[in-house]
Amino acid sequence: MGRQMTEMLKGTLEGIILAILAVRPAYGYEITARLRDEGFTEIAEGTIYALLLRIEQRGLVDARKVPSEKGPPRKVFSLNPAGREALAEFWSTWGFLVGRIDHLRAASDAAATDTAAGADPGTEPTTEGA
Repeated sequence: MGRQMTEMLKGTLEGIILAILAVRPAYGYEITARLRDEGFTEIAEGTIYALLLRIEQRGLVDARKVPSEKGPPRKVFSLNPAGREALAEFWSTWGFLVGRIDHLRAASDAAATDTAAGADPGTEPTTEGA
C-alpha cells in the first residue's frame, strides 16, 4: 500500500470500523478479516486493536467478553447509540467530501483535456457561440 493510501486511511479507518460494527458485533480479528475481504490487505491487526481501544474509551462501542473455544475469552464490540451517531456524522462528512472531490476532479480532468487539445492552460475558456 502506498504512502498516500496509508495517510488517507488514517483519517477514515474509524468510520470504516464503525460501519463494520453497524452490521453486526465483532471482535478484533473478525474486523481485520472483514477489512481484508474488502481489499484493505495491508492494515495491521495492531492498528485495529489500538483503534478499537480508542473508540471504546470514547464511548462509541460497548464491549463484552465472550468465551472462546480456542484460548482466552474474546472481547466483542458492538455499536451503541453514540457510535451510531458518530457513524451517521462520518457518512455525512464522507458524502460532502466525495461531492467536493468529484467536483475538483471533473474540473481537473476538463483542464487536462483542454491542455491536451492545445488550449493555453493560463487562459479562460471562450464562450463563443454560447
